[in-house]
Amino acid sequence: MEEADGSGGGIPSVLPLGSLISPSGNEVELPELDGKIIGLYFAANWYPKCEAFTPALAAAYQQLRERGAGFEVVFVSCDEDRPSFERFHRAMPWPAVPFGDLRCKKSLSDMFRVEGIPRLVVLATGGAEVVCPDAVELVHRYGDPAFPFTPARVAELEADERSKFASQTLEKLFSVSHVKNGGDEQVPIASLVGKTVGLYFSAHGCEPCAKFTARLAAIYGNLKGKSAAFEVVYIPMDKEEDGYERSRRGMPWLALPYDGGDGAQSRALARYFDVREIPTLVVIGPDGKTVTRDGRNLVNLYFDMAFPFTEEQVRLLQELEDEQAKGYAPSLRHAGHRHELSVVSEKSGGGPYVCCECDEQGFGWAYQCIACGYEIHLRCGRDVEAGGAVGAGQ
Repeated sequence: MEEADGSGGGIPSVLPLGSLISPSGNEVELPELDGKIIGLYFAANWYPKCEAFTPALAAAYQQLRERGAGFEVVFVSCDEDRPSFERFHRAMPWPAVPFGDLRCKKSLSDMFRVEGIPRLVVLATGGAEVVCPDAVELVHRYGDPAFPFTPARVAELEADERSKFASQTLEKLFSVSHVKNGGDEQVPIASLVGKTVGLYFSAHGCEPCAKFTARLAAIYGNLKGKSAAFEVVYIPMDKEEDGYERSRRGMPWLALPYDGGDGAQSRALARYFDVREIPTLVVIGPDGKTVTRDGRNLVNLYFDMAFPFTEEQVRLLQELEDEQAKGYAPSLRHAGHRHELSVVSEKSGGGPYVCCECDEQGFGWAYQCIACGYEIHLRCGRDVEAGGAVGAGQ
């Protein structure tokens, strides 16, 4: 473990102030932190990643408090004004460094070399040693079982994770024996064994989810029409049952039953597959093993040709794309941009991008403006120059 640069004086040397402040505005005396492992949480309400991480940390914090684990979090605000700080802090169950104590906040940021947020610095009992310089990733992946965030504990969790993935089957993934179809009839999980199954993490009221659901539904219909051994199971991330039911109305596939506001089964699956955002499509192969966690991007890139989502299929599609690219003009003028666009591939400057024409995921081949970074799919290219070639696949 690293030593905290606080001259070995315990918590008061790390937090050189008289008291902290609770979410309700009351003082919290420093002696209340004695004997506890401390997490210094550097965050700000204006940053979406902090907004997303705070509930995950709060859930782990509450579980540890209920277990009497001896863990406390201290919020070190990076907010720009007091109202923002107070609004954000009210959503947290732990104390904070007072907003006006700029000296203490700067001292902590300097001491732990904080250059980005969210950041969770975990200190050993007494505050003299750093147990984990940034536990954000651990909380995301493991939740409260990551406590006490030591290298030994992380090694145990990683070994357990490898063991679970190695012995993974479709039936072991679920804590229920049935899912539901559109008519609310029960469908045994066992009936899905031997198929390629997409676990679709989504929620009502999420605009990207609504957009992707429509695309996935069309592809699902195409594959079903070809009698492909493919099924999708909706894994609800909805906080309310009404949202869950609204989501299901636009989905032609199966759904995990709604299990109340806590969504224990959905949260367990999201944590197991390290789902950080929605929509996410995790694909399970006929043998019950994970094929890819990147099903969403594969669907956006290759539509129903992505099935069965294996590395071999993706390789074949990439080779096909390489061949088709030979039929496109090497450069063109596009109505949406003032500069000339040139063809690029993954080997010549291309990479993951969002198409500026259709707002969908792209990778590798693109028409790109080298000066501005403007990129569009080859299929979205429209050459308005006389004699210009229009590529294959349009």
